[in-house]
Amino acid sequence: MTNESFVLLLLFSCSVMMFWGFRVLPREGWQMLATLPVRPLANGQWQGLNLTWYGLLTANAYLAALSVLIILLGAAAVPLPGVLLVALLMLALCVPASRLVARIVEGKSHTFTVGGAVFVGIVAAPWVVLLVSRLTGYQLPIMTTLAAIGVAYAFGEGLGRLACISFGCCYGKPVSRCTAVTHKIFSRWNFSFCGETRKIAYAGGLEGEPVVPIQALTAMLYCGTGLLGTYLFLEGKPAITFALMVLVTQGWRVLSETLRDDYRGGKRFSAYQVMSVLAIPYALICVFFFPTLSRAIQLQSGLENIWQPGTLIFLQLIWLMLFAYTGRSTVTGAALSFHIHRDRI
Repeated sequence: MTNESFVLLLLFSCSVMMFWGFRVLPREGWQMLATLPVRPLANGQWQGLNLTWYGLLTANAYLAALSVLIILLGAAAVPLPGVLLVALLMLALCVPASRLVARIVEGKSHTFTVGGAVFVGIVAAPWVVLLVSRLTGYQLPIMTTLAAIGVAYAFGEGLGRLACISFGCCYGKPVSRCTAVTHKIFSRWNFSFCGETRKIAYAGGLEGEPVVPIQALTAMLYCGTGLLGTYLFLEGKPAITFALMVLVTQGWRVLSETLRDDYRGGKRFSAYQVMSVLAIPYALICVFFFPTLSRAIQLQSGLENIWQPGTLIFLQLIWLMLFAYTGRSTVTGAALSFHIHRDRI
């Protein structure tokens, strides 16, 4: 497979997912995936545990990001055990950070923040790579690994925004309250969410209100950036790739919050925007501090890595753990009742 055909395949896959998600997920019925009975209640009903589309789509996005990371680093001849260990350590840092940072910034213990997790990941990534090199003796190329992590993150957050559409979080401003130019742009293309258990309804009071489709804008920009980064990486330009990934994604995070209406802390310039502003010079310092080693890039080697039995088992286990962590709703509840169809006995 050529580099161009691989990028086109990614483009097709992302486009199908986004086309489906933008049209379907804001509708009624696309928040809860399933409900499990967990304990009986006094009135003959059962207390239910809601499993969400948010969790499923988040786990899928992580899976896509990890797959891209494994393929790109495999193409750069980075040993597979080192790649999987880097991925595991980054997840061990970033997944808990998504809840911990939200608790610190927003004072909420039952929500997630991608922005906080990304900041932790950007700061930690070079040192995680150095740690893995020391522990394993593989001497992972730092800039090449950072570039692959950057591309994987762009795809992961881009596709992960579908989860935000399902839950109705990270929502945009009402079109009616936008400036004249913004109103003109989004008067036709907007999101209108249905369902009183969605965050935009219970936290923002905006159920049924046309809002700026900020999740869709982020998804398209990030996935598009990931596609460009994939091509640059495969063409042997890791430093440019890493710088581009950070500049676009973190720059957009600063800008996009001016179009968002969800609670981001009590300050006019949010803590997440501050994190993004700080992440950009930090990443650029990494570009100049860590040398870029010339490495032959062979896409076929990366594709072979993804089909290893150990890799497939690793990805399945990670998906299950992430779905278990993000898919169990702690802000919604359910009561279930069961009955017999007497006419079918």
